[in-house]
Amino acid sequence: MVNIRVFSGNVIMNKSSKIYIAGHNGMVGSAILRNLKGKGYNNFILKSSKELDLTKQSDVESFFDNERPEYVFDAAAKVGGILANKTYRAQFIYENLMIQNNIIHSSYKYGVKKLLFLGSSCIYPKNAPQPLKEEYLLTGILEETNEPYAIAKIAGIKMCENYFRQYGCDFISVMPTNLYGPNDNYNLETSHVLPALIRKFHLGHCLETDNWEAIRIDLNKRPIEAIDGNNTDEEILTILSKYGISPLQITKSPNRQISITLWGSGEVYREFLHVDDMADACVYIIENVNATKLYNELKQTHINIGTGLDCTIKDLANIVKDIIGFNGSINWDATKPEGTYKKLLDVNLLNNLNWNPKISLNEGIENVYKKY
Repeated sequence: MVNIRVFSGNVIMNKSSKIYIAGHNGMVGSAILRNLKGKGYNNFILKSSKELDLTKQSDVESFFDNERPEYVFDAAAKVGGILANKTYRAQFIYENLMIQNNIIHSSYKYGVKKLLFLGSSCIYPKNAPQPLKEEYLLTGILEETNEPYAIAKIAGIKMCENYFRQYGCDFISVMPTNLYGPNDNYNLETSHVLPALIRKFHLGHCLETDNWEAIRIDLNKRPIEAIDGNNTDEEILTILSKYGISPLQITKSPNRQISITLWGSGEVYREFLHVDDMADACVYIIENVNATKLYNELKQTHINIGTGLDCTIKDLANIVKDIIGFNGSINWDATKPEGTYKKLLDVNLLNNLNWNPKISLNEGIENVYKKY
């Protein structure tokens, strides 16, 4: 027999409320933690992936039973760019389904007052009208390159919606646009486009100025296919060339010409949001919005989070190139996949809830590169 636990009414999170952030070491989770601390919240439950395997149902249920969190931010996920999504398709759907199923169900079972689930803008159909409204969910075919990840996230959104509809759980989903910021992933095999651009242009700039010390420091922090700062110059140049960072002449010299090869035509459009803005929106929503109001008025429990502005990847590359000071050339490899042509979120609902972003794209990239 199913135990029907009914939740009702809006709840107010106070500064000492017990808050669990799943994925607190990741880019989004760590930003949410910073934001909450900055607002005076002080009672957190934090478990690394080594301490708690979120893909194991028994471990997650035991954790919720012992800790009894009042509020949950589900920012735990397996994520990556086009290359990672194409390569690890089975892992992306399996691990994300397992993580979110366990967290959402345990949140219901152990009486969590409010949960915020982080989805992704890739949930919307490949050819949906622009900008993407929340109502476009499940109205068309998904982009093939990240379909497994998108399907997992759609399942999470619908879990939250239907746990509200059946049990009255105050579970809300948010759909962030492309994020960037502190604690981003700069692994050239698995990163998203913006951190990949930052790292490629940084290494390219180091090469064109013959700054091998900086190159070796970078590779020691973030080896590429086991190549680090201890490898020979030739081995380093070989791995950099594999990832599209290539000298146009072999001889070392100051100000030598470097070419950066990027995937696609550069003509597709993308929207970018600083992760600190994303975190602020998440905290604002969990403080001020409830599932009952959303569903009663809109027949949905998910909200887009973005800027409402986009640019081409070519324009983005030039912004990053100028900020870093790279003087070489950019080559576009149109034989490589580049995803959906345009993916701009409609953020009218979020704006009507009285939240707007504060960090501009140029300002955000400048700050991120300084920290990088």
